[in-house]
Amino acid sequence: MLRRSLSRLCAGEEKRVGTRTVVVGHRPVSETDAYVAQKFCDNRIVSSKYTLWNFLPKNLFEQFRRIANFYFLIIFLVQVIVDTPTSPVTSGLPLFFVITVTAIKQGYEDWLRHRADNEVNKSNVFIVENAKQVQKESEKIKVGDIVEVKADETFPCDLIFLASSSIDGTCYVTTASLDGESNFKTHYAVRDTTVLCTDEAIDALTATIECEQPQPDLYKFVGRIIIYRSNQEPVARSLGPENLLLKGATLKNTKKIYGVAVYTGMETKMALNYQGKSQKRSAVEKSINAFLIVYLCILLSKATVCTTLKYVWQSNPFNDEPWYNEKTKKERETFKVLRMFTDFLSFMVLFNFIIPVSMYVTVEMQKFLGSFFISWDKEMYDEEIKEGALVNTSDLNEELGQVEYVFTDKTGTLTENSMEFIECCIDGHKYKDCISEVDGFSQTDGPLKYYGKAEKSREELFLRALCLCHTVQIKEADQVDGLIGHPERKYTYISSSPDEIALVKGAEKYGFTFLGLENDFMKIRNQKNETEMYQLLHVLNFDPVRRRMSVIVRTTTGKLLLFCKGADSSIFPRVQQEEIQQTKVHVDRNAMDGYRTLCVAFKELTQKEYDKIDRQLSEAKMALQDREEKMAKVFEDTEADMHLIGATAVEDRLQEQSAETIEALHAAGMKVWVLTGDKMETAKSTCYACRLFQTSTELLELTARTVGESERKEDRLHELLMEYHKKLIQDVPKNRGGLKRSWTLCQEYGLIIDGSTLSLILNPSQDSSSSNYKTIFLQICLKCTAVLCCRMAPLQKAQNLCFILPQFLYQFFCGFSQQPLYDAAYLTMYNICFTSLPILAYSLLEQHINIDTLTSDPQLYMKVSDNAMLQWRPFLYWTFLGTFEGLVFFFGVYFLFQNSSLEDNGKVFGNWTFGTIVFTVLVFTVTLKLALDTRFWTWMNHFVIWGSLAFYVFFSFFWGGVIWPFLKQQRMYFVFAHMLTSVSTWLAIILLTFISLFPEILLIVLKNIKEKHHQTAPFDLPKLVSYKRIENGYVKTEDAVTNLAERYPLRIL
Repeated sequence: MLRRSLSRLCAGEEKRVGTRTVVVGHRPVSETDAYVAQKFCDNRIVSSKYTLWNFLPKNLFEQFRRIANFYFLIIFLVQVIVDTPTSPVTSGLPLFFVITVTAIKQGYEDWLRHRADNEVNKSNVFIVENAKQVQKESEKIKVGDIVEVKADETFPCDLIFLASSSIDGTCYVTTASLDGESNFKTHYAVRDTTVLCTDEAIDALTATIECEQPQPDLYKFVGRIIIYRSNQEPVARSLGPENLLLKGATLKNTKKIYGVAVYTGMETKMALNYQGKSQKRSAVEKSINAFLIVYLCILLSKATVCTTLKYVWQSNPFNDEPWYNEKTKKERETFKVLRMFTDFLSFMVLFNFIIPVSMYVTVEMQKFLGSFFISWDKEMYDEEIKEGALVNTSDLNEELGQVEYVFTDKTGTLTENSMEFIECCIDGHKYKDCISEVDGFSQTDGPLKYYGKAEKSREELFLRALCLCHTVQIKEADQVDGLIGHPERKYTYISSSPDEIALVKGAEKYGFTFLGLENDFMKIRNQKNETEMYQLLHVLNFDPVRRRMSVIVRTTTGKLLLFCKGADSSIFPRVQQEEIQQTKVHVDRNAMDGYRTLCVAFKELTQKEYDKIDRQLSEAKMALQDREEKMAKVFEDTEADMHLIGATAVEDRLQEQSAETIEALHAAGMKVWVLTGDKMETAKSTCYACRLFQTSTELLELTARTVGESERKEDRLHELLMEYHKKLIQDVPKNRGGLKRSWTLCQEYGLIIDGSTLSLILNPSQDSSSSNYKTIFLQICLKCTAVLCCRMAPLQKAQNLCFILPQFLYQFFCGFSQQPLYDAAYLTMYNICFTSLPILAYSLLEQHINIDTLTSDPQLYMKVSDNAMLQWRPFLYWTFLGTFEGLVFFFGVYFLFQNSSLEDNGKVFGNWTFGTIVFTVLVFTVTLKLALDTRFWTWMNHFVIWGSLAFYVFFSFFWGGVIWPFLKQQRMYFVFAHMLTSVSTWLAIILLTFISLFPEILLIVLKNIKEKHHQTAPFDLPKLVSYKRIENGYVKTEDAVTNLAERYPLRIL
């Protein structure tokens, strides 16, 4: 029966694989048909990465994908398998520490995601079952369940809107958590189910829904509902985005709604938009990996050199087998190549600490703890909403200092998105003041052929069009959250588009008031205080491709009218050409003044024409496949041969401090791209006002006006691209030295491009020689300080080099015997305890420049942008510094040991004392080096820096002051304490530490002297000068002013 009904209702429409059928309320269509429930996913949301069972294997797999972790795992296995000079503990313990800390951090972040998921999944919802409300957990919602949602609640899944507490079957939602839009959006229930506004009535509904399979586009939905009634033919209605309530959206200004679940859990549109995201990697992590490869090459070189020199040394029989160390039979019979390979691995193990495994955990902890600092920042706390900054992922914290391009929308971002009706024109006449029954409200605007005012009938037609062609809803003012109605009226207008509200209010100001929609009839009150009724037959909704919307209405006398409003580029080609010019003058002038402009047109339909349109629209709305294309075809045919009535001008003011913000971004070296659907002249005027373009900016234009509409437009586009490419790239000398992104020092260029030209660049015709358009266009964009698109739809860890370099040099003095210079405990603790906390505190707390200086001089941003602190130049500097310090450590102590008796009693110090002195100088040098770099001292910096040094001394006394029963050798027993009894040792430690730090101290002194004697000129932000409009553009006036509004009352969208 179901198949037969569907085939009758949707003839020619075959069931496709890409659709699903939902039985509303799980109520079978026919008692004789067997009902088999379809299998859909449950309503659980899972944003977490791990479970209790897969955490260990999955996390270990991900961690060992890192180069350093995998490398140390190999080293640890080599130490376990091969007889190496150091214990496996020296690599295994740091690796275990790194893996454990990282796992704890990632496990904690995932636990937070589990907790957030549980809050959502365990929240209570109400399901209608057997005409009663049943309370369930959200995760137990099934596809087909009828769900009740009350005001200010969030929709628990994707629902088809069936009925609401409003008799007109509408509800209002906000989707700020989905797309950032804070405006109320109106959704509509299916016409036949609007009366089912009680539990009993909605439970009696027998219907099925056929719709597309889940897909992530928030603004697209195709489906249809078939409603079955006893003894009647089934009724089919189309379903679109206006009928779909998305999970995550919030119900507003509506007491309750009923909806049927169509997509649940991980199949909701919100979940699909968060799935399949690749792991984000910051520029810092990529740079660290590159530097680690360099150190790996150095490590391999050291191991190769030492292995080679060992066998050169052993080529002398006495060195190979001295009398006190004869080889065993097994050693003599070992294959030489295998021994060489084993020795190579042993040297690799000996020098492996040149690659700091703990660096990753330091970076991870810095990111993790840094995210708390961002959340705690009082400067980022919003008093109005009582919320601070929210860090969704800590992986990209450092990227905040590497921003080069800023993409911004215009409406609602640069501007307030609060529209005000300014003026209109009717048949070429300008109307700006309130209407008067005596003399009208007409003004002439410039050298027009027509003076006076339009005919009374045309004025009324225009104002009726403004009152009827929209999707505005009326609500009582005391029922609307956060909206303030007119003080003299007890209702307010609600719409997803502020433009529509502004136009309706504009018509009200001139005597025509929209009174609301009731039972498909739109009511308006005219200038004579009479109520007019219009039956709303069809709404041809606005979309960004058509850039217009229309309504078809029937008057009380039976006349059929189509009213249409939209962008001039969309309306002008569809009206009588002789009507355009008189209105176009006003549209262009309003756009130059920064107003948003819309054109209004109409046409009268015959009954035959309407019947054809009605049939075509009904067929297109019922299609499950290619519905949008079919609807677009009907709209195109319907909105043709219209008559132009006039145009409107609406103002959207700039946000506070928007101009100063963009100016600061430019000064910081960032390039700002503004994306807008507005008319080019409107967008251009706004860009001047918000200082995206300066008066000195040379504008490069790639628009339909410059490219043209002829068949040669691709040739013309090619000519313009090559001309701009030559001007910006080929003819500009390369910047040698100076600031990066130093366009502030030379001519500034701005690019203006519209949607049609951008499409031509990105999607050229197959037979054109334009395959390199994209590359040329990208190069041009990269050289422009601003682009307007209108009509559019921590390195201090290189101290590890000075840690391992003395170990390498030591091999030249021990016959390349792989003898360790440092004790195993020091090797293990160096990166874990002795040097990890100071660099972590430094990375979190350091402020080289105070906040006031940073905010007053945005140009300082360029010193750290483009990943400047992790480029090859600073990396090589730190590597050279580490090499210098390593040489000082080793040869300084070596010079001290020219006399191995460091005490008066003649007692000789051994190799472990030698290594311990080197290690002590090392720890003090790298820690004090960090203290020299620290400019912003807090109690925490003092605690970790001096505490780390104190802990090293305590640990050395403790480690060497006890005979440890689990150690085979007590080689460090009393070494550290005995070492400090020598005055020479004290002097050596102090002197070598000073020599190691001397280059850095000298550099700081010279830098301070230079800054003192050569004060750099303060950086002044570009000053905005006034400009006046002339016939072909703008010209700079002589007297500069800081406030544009003082000189020129520019209206901003």
